[in-house]
Amino acid sequence: MTTLHQAPVSTVLDRLFALDETASPAATQAFDTLSGEERATLMTSKTAYPDLYRRAKDLPLAVSRETGTLLYMLARASRAATIVEYGTSFGISTLHLASALRDNGGGRLVGSEFEPSKVAKARENIAAAGLADLVEIREGDALQTLARDLPLSIDLVLLDGAKGLYPEILALVEPYLRRGAIIVADNADWSPDYLARVRSPAAGYVSLPFGSDVELSTWIGSR
Repeated sequence: MTTLHQAPVSTVLDRLFALDETASPAATQAFDTLSGEERATLMTSKTAYPDLYRRAKDLPLAVSRETGTLLYMLARASRAATIVEYGTSFGISTLHLASALRDNGGGRLVGSEFEPSKVAKARENIAAAGLADLVEIREGDALQTLARDLPLSIDLVLLDGAKGLYPEILALVEPYLRRGAIIVADNADWSPDYLARVRSPAAGYVSLPFGSDVELSTWIGSR
């Protein structure tokens, strides 16, 4: 049995996934007053994301169970000891990644979350799962919170915040990526500039779409 599949982690995850299922109608209502163009602007803008976070502040916006399991597997397979997460929300993805750190023998996860109420909930969930000693959640705009005090060598990065900022967040963490580091970008189709970068071998990456909504990349180095 892994940490991921044992209490208290499994108990907290079951509760959060159930919460996400009940919140799905609210997620639709939060955005159904927007036109398609307005919704696309919110999803891709480099400046309008505070409005997006405001609309979604009570919603888990969770990764799927399948994506969560993928994150755990990638972190275990790569023997990750240092992880950076952009977009913590209620901490569902964080729990999968921190469980992998626990099973790898320990490590450090640095997460960033814009919405203060979500930071509080994520910290509560991580503590309830018994993983708080592995996780640091930084509150505020990731352009500032991830611009300082990162691990000197990063093994895995999860991008799951404002899609328009994916290129900027990648630029912040890239100097610290170890060769072979894994970058997982959720809903990366909303960030064509990001996809253009990681799909260019000249930029130092090997990348491919994985499933319907994840871009999986590996840093092979260009510096």
